[in-house]
Amino acid sequence: MRSLWIKIHLYLAAFFAPMLIIVAISGGLYLIGEKGEINATPVVLNEMTLIDPESAALDQDVRDLLAANNIDHDFEYVKVKGSSLFTRPTSRTHYEFKISASGMTVTKNEVDLQKAMIELHKGHGPLLFKNLQKVMALGLLVILTSGLWLGLQSPGLRMPTLVTTIAGAIVFILVGLVL
Repeated sequence: MRSLWIKIHLYLAAFFAPMLIIVAISGGLYLIGEKGEINATPVVLNEMTLIDPESAALDQDVRDLLAANNIDHDFEYVKVKGSSLFTRPTSRTHYEFKISASGMTVTKNEVDLQKAMIELHKGHGPLLFKNLQKVMALGLLVILTSGLWLGLQSPGLRMPTLVTTIAGAIVFILVGLVL
């Protein structure tokens, strides 16, 4: 049984390592202030129809408005955030619609690699990628729990695993919750 868990732990860790390394790098860059860039270009619409954010056919309304203005843009859905609408995913070129009392402005947003990685990190990527992230989260839980279990089951690794795990919990609690 132990050898099976070692293989599961190894294969999951090896499979998800490239993804987790990229997430760690982009997240670390974000935390030190490298958040990426958005090249925002105002869009002048020839055909203007005010979009109702509460419309049951919001996605289609946005598609129709873009098509009426000869804008070819593929998106999965529209996210409403306050008085703004965003075509998703925002990890690639997307459009933002700001609705105000005076009308609506539209902006084409093109993201650089770092900004795209951050958007993916936040779960703003394609739906298929979001599903991969869910599988990766589950895989990471299996990797961590199997690693702990394997360490605690080994007589030579039991005490170092236990001490290190307790130290990690204490650091998390002190730094994250107390300080």
